[in-house]
Amino acid sequence: METLKVSKNSEPKGVAGAIAAVIRRDGKTEVQAIGAGAVNQAIKAMIIARGYLSPNGINVVCTPSFADVVIDNEERTAIKFLVEAK
Repeated sequence: METLKVSKNSEPKGVAGAIAAVIRRDGKTEVQAIGAGAVNQAIKAMIIARGYLSPNGINVVCTPSFADVVIDNEERTAIKFLVEAK
């Protein structure tokens, strides 16, 4: 499954396009964010992606969870969202 990583500087419309493309191709994707700003951008992107997909009859749902990731030899807690077509 493809993981899309979102930062606080990510453009929500661009991330939304990537989410929509992966959902159309694979039916699901994972969106990962670390920090409040990144989570904010990820949520916006998922909402926009839902708008991109719904005219085609594709409804998406999002399941949030925590994930431990290592960045620069430092363990961090990420929020990951499983985005699936339903």
